Amino acid sequence: MRSSLAPGIWFFRAFSRDSWFQGFILLLTFLIYTCYHMSRKPISIVKSRLHQNCSEQVRPINDTRSLNDTMWCSWAPFDKDNYKELLGAVDNAFLVAYAIGMFISGVFGERLPLRYYLSAGMLLSGLFTSLFGLGYFWNIHVLWYFVVIQVCNGLVQTTGWPSVVTCVGNWFGKGKRGFIMGIWNSHTSVGNILGSLIAGIWVNGQWGLSFVVPGIITAIMGVITFLFLIEHPEDVDCTPPQHHSEPTENQDNLEDPGNSPYSIRESSLETVAKCSKEPCEEPAAISFFGALRIPGVVEFSLCLLFAKLVSYTFLYWLPLYIFNVAHFSAKEAGDLSTLFDAGGIIGGIMAGLISDYTNGRATTCCVMLILAAPMMFLYNHIGQDGITSSIVMLIICGGLVNGPYALITTAVSADLGTHKSLKGNAKALSTVTAIIDGTGSIGAALGPLLAGLISPTGWNNVFYMLISADILACLLLCRLVYKEILAWKVSLSRGSGSSMVLTHQR
Repeated sequence: MRSSLAPGIWFFRAFSRDSWFQGFILLLTFLIYTCYHMSRKPISIVKSRLHQNCSEQVRPINDTRSLNDTMWCSWAPFDKDNYKELLGAVDNAFLVAYAIGMFISGVFGERLPLRYYLSAGMLLSGLFTSLFGLGYFWNIHVLWYFVVIQVCNGLVQTTGWPSVVTCVGNWFGKGKRGFIMGIWNSHTSVGNILGSLIAGIWVNGQWGLSFVVPGIITAIMGVITFLFLIEHPEDVDCTPPQHHSEPTENQDNLEDPGNSPYSIRESSLETVAKCSKEPCEEPAAISFFGALRIPGVVEFSLCLLFAKLVSYTFLYWLPLYIFNVAHFSAKEAGDLSTLFDAGGIIGGIMAGLISDYTNGRATTCCVMLILAAPMMFLYNHIGQDGITSSIVMLIICGGLVNGPYALITTAVSADLGTHKSLKGNAKALSTVTAIIDGTGSIGAALGPLLAGLISPTGWNNVFYMLISADILACLLLCRLVYKEILAWKVSLSRGSGSSMVLTHQR
C-alpha cells in the first residue's frame, strides 16, 4: 500500500532528476557552441603573422630569397601591398557563406535528428578548420585554397546555432528562458577567449597549429555530442517544459488536483508510454514561408540584422579604433577591447532577466537599443579621454549593444519557435532560429565591410553609421512594443478587477 507521502517524495525525486538532465544539457550545449566559436577565432589572431614588418625579424641563414625582398617573412599571397583586401576576402568568404547557409540549415535541422546533424557539423567544422592550418605544413600559397576552406567552414558552422537553441528550447520553458539563456549565451565570449589563447601559443612559430588544434578539439566534441546529446526530455522520461502560460485556465482550475505538477508529469509519461507502444503521428515540419508567417519573426529578424551589424563592427574594428584614436599599443588595444565582450555578457544576462520579469522581449530590446545610441556617441567623443572613462564606457556600450543581440538569438528565437499559433508543434524551432540568425548574419557581414569603406573618411562617420543602424533596429520593433504595452494594460486591469471582486466578497 502506498503511503500518503509517496506522491510528494516521488515528485521531489522526479524534479531533481529533471533538473539534473536540464543542467547536463545546458552544460553540453554550452561546450558545443564554445567549440564552434573557438574554431572561428584563430584567423583574427594569425592575421598579424601572415603579413609582418620584416625589418624587425631575423632572416634565417638558409633563406634563398633576395636581400631586397622586404616581405620575406610574410606568407604569400598575403605578402603584397593589397594584403588587407585579401584578408578581408578571407573574412567575407566565411561570413557570407555563413549568412546564406543559415537560411538552409534550419530546414535541414528540422527534418534530421539533431544529434546526428550537430555531430556531423562539428566533425566537418573541425576538418575544415584543420585544413586551413594544414596550408602552412603543405606550403600552400594560393588565395583560392584559403577562400574555399573558409566558404566550406562557414556553411558547416551553420549547423551549430539552430541546433543548440532548439535543444535548449526543448528542455526549458518560457518562464526562465531569458535568464537561463542569457547566462548560457556567454559561450560566445568564452569560445573567443579560448580560441585566442590557443592560437596565440603557436602564432609566432608554426601558425598552422593555431588552426589544427582547435579543429581537433571541435571534432572530438562532435563525437561526445553524438554519444551524449539528448534532444527531447521525453527521450529519458523527463517532464516536457511548459512553453505557454494560460492565466485564465490556470486560475479557474487552480484547486483542481488534476492540474498538480505530479498529475501533469504523470500525464506526460502516459503519453510517452502510449507512443512507445503505438505509433504516434509526428507533427509536420514547417516550411520556410510558414515560419515567416509566425507573428514577430520578420520584425525580430530585421532588428537583428542591424543589431548584429553594430556588434560585429565593434568585434572586427574596435582594437584598430583604440589603437588609432587612443594611441595604445596593439596588445593594450586588444586587451582593452575584451571589455566590450565582458559588458556583452552582463548585458545578455540582464536582458534575459528583465524580459523574463516583465514578459516583454521586444520592449527590453528596444529600451537597450535606445540607450545604446547616445552611449556610442559619447564613447566616440569622450571615451578616449582617460583609461577609466574608456573602461567604463566600453563595458556599458558592450552591454547595451550585445544585450538585445543575445536576447533575440536565444530566448526570442526559442519563444517564436514554440509560438502558440503552432498549436504545440515545436518542429519550427530550428527553422525560426535559422531565419533570425541568418538575417542577422547578413548584418554581421555588412557591418565590417561598411566600416572598412567608411573609416578612411574618419572614425566619426563610422560611429554615425553604427548609431543609424541602432536606431533602425529600434524602429523595427515599434509594433511589437505597442502590442506588449497593450498586453500589460489588459493584465493590470484584470488584476485590479480580481482584487475588487475579492474585496467585495469579504
